[in-house]
Amino acid sequence: MEATASRKLNCQICGRSFLPQNGVIGDNVRPSLAEFIKSQRPNWNPQEFICFGDLGAFRRDYVKHTLECEIGELTALDHEVIESLREHEVLTENIEKQFERKLTFGEHLSDKIAEFGGSWKFIITFGTVIAVWIVLNVLLLLNRSFDPYPFILLNLILSCLAALQAPVIMMSQNRAEARDRLRAENDYKVNLKAELEIRHLHEKIDHLLRGQYNRLFEIQQIQIELLEEISQRKRGSPRQQPPPPGNSPA
Repeated sequence: MEATASRKLNCQICGRSFLPQNGVIGDNVRPSLAEFIKSQRPNWNPQEFICFGDLGAFRRDYVKHTLECEIGELTALDHEVIESLREHEVLTENIEKQFERKLTFGEHLSDKIAEFGGSWKFIITFGTVIAVWIVLNVLLLLNRSFDPYPFILLNLILSCLAALQAPVIMMSQNRAEARDRLRAENDYKVNLKAELEIRHLHEKIDHLLRGQYNRLFEIQQIQIELLEEISQRKRGSPRQQPPPPGNSPA
């Protein structure tokens, strides 16, 4: 058993030797991929061994050919998905953590300012400051007010605040759009890979079921042949004749 398990097999594509667990026999490859390999390698023999490395390369080329036939020219995202299928990589990523690592101090500060500027805290605080400003200049300070009606200094401060707040909010919105774009790209890659993997599983299950049906049909044929042989033997065996009446023992 150990000698059989340690015996190496030669790959019919690259010609190198591998252990049996590092590859498969050509008959175990699903039919659509086997046909593609046959079109690329006319000397492909389903009875021989092929390593997982060459099988993964053929699978990548087959998926690439299929996608090109279905959706046309492939994008960079499609090529990433194809390579992940070949390397058996996981595409799911935490976009939030990946995006947060790239932010600078100014970008973090603008996010905090935009978050505060779009909250009820800012509205209440700003309304309170304006009310106190008006009360101080109209009622308390009277003739010694630093910003008498119509509050030109207050209007200037409000204009400067609005002029600075708008770009900060736009910076934060641009980063939110970039984050959403990265998330959408990651979702597209994951969904495309899941669709290809599901299609691959369907083909593999159909291949296994077809093999089981063929084996069951062979077993049924063997059983029918055995039953026919048994029935022929019963027909060909002579029946036992009863003894004549005169020779019966006294």
